[in-house]
Amino acid sequence: MSAWLVLAGLGAFHGLNPAMGWLFAVALGMHRKSRRVVWLSLVPIALGHAVSIAVVVFAVVAVGTVVDQSLLEVMAGALLLGWAAYHAVYGHRHRVRVGMQTGLAGLGLWSFLMATSHGAGLMLVPVLIPLCLAATPARELTAEGSLPVALAAIGVHMAAMLGVTAAIATIVFEWLDLGFLRRGWINLDALWTGALAITGLILII
Repeated sequence: MSAWLVLAGLGAFHGLNPAMGWLFAVALGMHRKSRRVVWLSLVPIALGHAVSIAVVVFAVVAVGTVVDQSLLEVMAGALLLGWAAYHAVYGHRHRVRVGMQTGLAGLGLWSFLMATSHGAGLMLVPVLIPLCLAATPARELTAEGSLPVALAAIGVHMAAMLGVTAAIATIVFEWLDLGFLRRGWINLDALWTGALAITGLILII
């Protein structure tokens, strides 16, 4: 499977998770009785998520230029496993809370903190490293060769994430209500923790 499709798939998975923003966008829209608020909320949600992803991606590129690739993968894998363990034990207790009166800047900050606390950017590492290596003839992580690839990776991921987030937010706001979450929504927290752990194992093994 193409690495770019995997990046898009991860973006869709992130967009599907209520904790990544669509739930808050719908709640704000319902609270203020405005479809426009739902759509406006998606902008800072996407920006906050993108900044969180970018911080991790550029950190990986920066570290990868000074350490060996295999060491980088082990370090990233260990961090992912640790993050998965933290998320499994404490994730449900340490939620980022923002009130319904928040502005767009507050919503963007909330999105950044949620994506960061969930380790969203770390999930991209196993896909990002091979893409960056393939961008240089010597198959080494370099700033010149990796940064354009990293930016493209963020763009693909965010396009998929925003598309899914917008679609779900619109469907829930227009035709459903938030009560359906209690009736039949799957436990994405467990799936998210599992995805973090599997990603970490892939990097280490």
